[in-house]
Amino acid sequence: MRFDDAGARLLLRQVFDAAVAAADPRVMLQNFLPDKPKGRCVVIGCGKSAASMAASLEAAWPDVDLSGVVVTRYDHAVPTQKIVVLESSHPVPDANGEAAARRILAAVQGLSQDDLVIALISGGGSALMPLAAPGLTLADKQAVNKALLASGAAIGEMNIVRKHLSAIKGGRLAAACAPARVITLAISDVPGDDPAVIASGPTVVDPSTFADAREILTRYGIEITPAMEHQLSHGAETPKPGELPNAEFRMIATPHMALAAAADVARAQGVTPIILGDALEGESRELGIVMAGIARAIRTHGNPVQAPALLLSGGETTVSIGKGPAGRGGRNTECLLSLAVALGGEAGIWAVAGDTDGIDGTEDAAGAIVAPDTLARARDVGLTPRAVLAAHDSYSLFDAIGDLIRTGPTLTNVNDIRAILVA
Repeated sequence: MRFDDAGARLLLRQVFDAAVAAADPRVMLQNFLPDKPKGRCVVIGCGKSAASMAASLEAAWPDVDLSGVVVTRYDHAVPTQKIVVLESSHPVPDANGEAAARRILAAVQGLSQDDLVIALISGGGSALMPLAAPGLTLADKQAVNKALLASGAAIGEMNIVRKHLSAIKGGRLAAACAPARVITLAISDVPGDDPAVIASGPTVVDPSTFADAREILTRYGIEITPAMEHQLSHGAETPKPGELPNAEFRMIATPHMALAAAADVARAQGVTPIILGDALEGESRELGIVMAGIARAIRTHGNPVQAPALLLSGGETTVSIGKGPAGRGGRNTECLLSLAVALGGEAGIWAVAGDTDGIDGTEDAAGAIVAPDTLARARDVGLTPRAVLAAHDSYSLFDAIGDLIRTGPTLTNVNDIRAILVA
């Protein structure tokens, strides 16, 4: 099957949209609900999908007297009838998030063993529900978050630090619900779908330790302030395996589910999909170079599969800014620009990459599309692609040539989806 530019772009957008739709809580959540409780049902939650999950729960259980509080990112709220929806900042926490965390903790006080707590957890919850450990402040949490985001640390490493500087993460929220039963319904946005990493695991036991958090901070050269030192040396550890017997975890959507849906779209169009993995990590620009090599091998040698083929991958890469100035961009647009530079305008290869929540980093785009003429069109508007890549200004380049993908908030989040079409 042959593709022209319009056909290739259409397929890539269909692939991306199918991946997002496969993680829609309005479709998935009702399949994972527990039996209705004898006592109260309190709903709590955090994350970019928390509000849409809350609305989905209300629709599925119209006859249950629900109450509770969830917090989501600004502009991600949806109407609810019984569950309070609050908004706060991501990726750097703010005072509204701290206030939301206190309200969530208050909502689970005084429960009995006949009561049920449903925790709706999705990506972004770490920043959206900040509550510093005793002796630390919101400003301390903000400073650490900013340093971690700029360091190139993997999401799992960032969350180990967050849990050990928190009064609510790392299983502490589930502990506060005792003796009520806690059922967590989660949408995974992390490599490997580790429940302890999603939103820093507020309702699951935590195998990591203060020593692990200290090692990560030291390895990335992040200052350990006196207040942090006191917490890491004298604070109460997070709940460990076996210490939350009333807590149960259910995964309702994952990156692999999204990639499988994307693969189905490719097959329907006569294109062979290859899922390279749902948990790829590392530097965004380095992944772009690797992906370019695989795509070129397919086009030139028919290995590991004959064209037309679609290379699919998920996970969360990182962008290490360093100490120099940085422009506008996210991990997906940086990966795509690196891919384009590595391909050098080679014919017959197109790509899309985007965050399934609709926001690549802190920008207003989910991601972008690369075509064989991306570099040429960038030069036509006065841009030098390699210089733009070095300045971490990939958003500006794709914006200038009209190839950003803007979906707005999708109200779900299974992390990044990347698709490379080799025609």
